[in-house]
Amino acid sequence: MATPALMNTYGTRAATLVKGEGAWLWDDKGKKYLDALSGIAVCGLGHSHPSVAKAVAEQASVLTHCSNFFDIPNQEELAENLCAVSGMAKVFFGNSGAEVNEAAIKMARLFGNKKGLKLPTILVMDDAFHGRTLATLSASGSRRVQAGFEPLVSGFARAPFDDIESLNKIAENNPNICAIFVEPIQGEAGIRIASDGYLSRLRQFCDEKDWLLMLDEVQTGNGRTGKYFCYQHSHIIPDIVTTSKGLGNGVPIGACLASGKAAELLQPGHHGSTFGGNPLACAAALATITTIQTEGFLDRVTALGERIMSGLRYELADLDHVKDIRGLGCMIGIELTKPCKSLFSKAMGKGIIINVTADSVVRLLPPFIMTDDEADHVVAILAPLIKAFKKD
Repeated sequence: MATPALMNTYGTRAATLVKGEGAWLWDDKGKKYLDALSGIAVCGLGHSHPSVAKAVAEQASVLTHCSNFFDIPNQEELAENLCAVSGMAKVFFGNSGAEVNEAAIKMARLFGNKKGLKLPTILVMDDAFHGRTLATLSASGSRRVQAGFEPLVSGFARAPFDDIESLNKIAENNPNICAIFVEPIQGEAGIRIASDGYLSRLRQFCDEKDWLLMLDEVQTGNGRTGKYFCYQHSHIIPDIVTTSKGLGNGVPIGACLASGKAAELLQPGHHGSTFGGNPLACAAALATITTIQTEGFLDRVTALGERIMSGLRYELADLDHVKDIRGLGCMIGIELTKPCKSLFSKAMGKGIIINVTADSVVRLLPPFIMTDDEADHVVAILAPLIKAFKKD
C-alpha cells in the first residue's frame, strides 16, 4: 500500500513488510524473505527477539517516558554497562546515529574553543558518511547527500581514508584542526576497511597533536565486527565514540561515549535530548547488550561472517566482473566492476534482502542469530545472481 500522505524520501518501496521472526520477514501477501541486511545493521539479534520483546513490553506497562530532569534507573544501568564493555568513562544518550554524531561534533568544537582556536576544525574523511542532518552531511564525503543543501556547515577539513601519510601536511596547513572523526569501516562507501594499524597510528597522531580521536561506530558497534566495538580490534581507546543502529535492536537509541580529556566537556546547558535515554529505549538496549555479551554472539559473528565470505569466494572465484569480496565479522561487501543496483530487486524476487551501496558493492549485514543453513542459503541464492549479472 502506498499513500500520498508520506513525503517521497525513499522512492518506491520494495514490499509491505508486516511480520518478522529471527532472520526472516514476511510481507502482506505472505511471502517470506531472509533478511541478510538486519534492517541496515540494526537488528543484530534478529526480528522479535524474545529478550528484547519481553523487556520492551514490561517497561511499556510501567513507564515509557519521563524527562531527563529526573534520574532514570535504566539509563544509569545502560551507561554503566556501555562504559564497562567499551573502556570509556561517560555516556550521552540520543535517538539516532546522526544525533549522537552531532553531539560529537559539538564536543570537538567545545574542545577547540577551550584551546583558543579561532575556527575549531574537524578532520573528516573522503567518502565518509555520518548522517543527514546539516552538520553530519557536511562532515560526510558524499556530494550525493550534500547536493541541494548548501550552504554547508563550516569547520571541516578532509583527508583520504586510511592514509596516515597525508595527515602531517594537512596539519601543517590548518592550525585550527582539533579532532579527527572517522569510521573504522566505511559502510556506505562500500565496506571499506581500514588497514591494520591505521587506528593505532591515528591514536598516536592525535596524542602528538593534542587532537581528539572520534570514531563513528554507528554501524560497526554493538558486535557487528566480532568485537563489541570495532576499535577493540586495534586495542586503543578513542576520546569519543558514537553508536546507534544495533544498540536497541530496532528501538531508536544512540549513544555518544567519551573518555579522557573529552569526558567532562559537556556540562549542564551544553546539550540535551527530549527522548534520549528514556526508560523504554534503555530497556531495549539493556536487553540487547546483555544478550550479546552473555550468549556468545561475538564469537558467532566472526564465524558467521567467515562462513558467508568463504562460500561466496568459492562460488564467485575467477569471475572477472567480481572485483573483491571483503569484510569483517558480519559486515561484508562484494564489489563488482560496474553498477549493480538491480541486484537488490533481483534478490527480493528470490526471497532474500540485501543492499547495494556505492553503486557497485553488494552489502551484507546479516543478523547474528542467522543459522549456518540460513547463511548457506544466502550464498546459494546470491551467488547465481552475481554470476548472471555479467550478462545484464
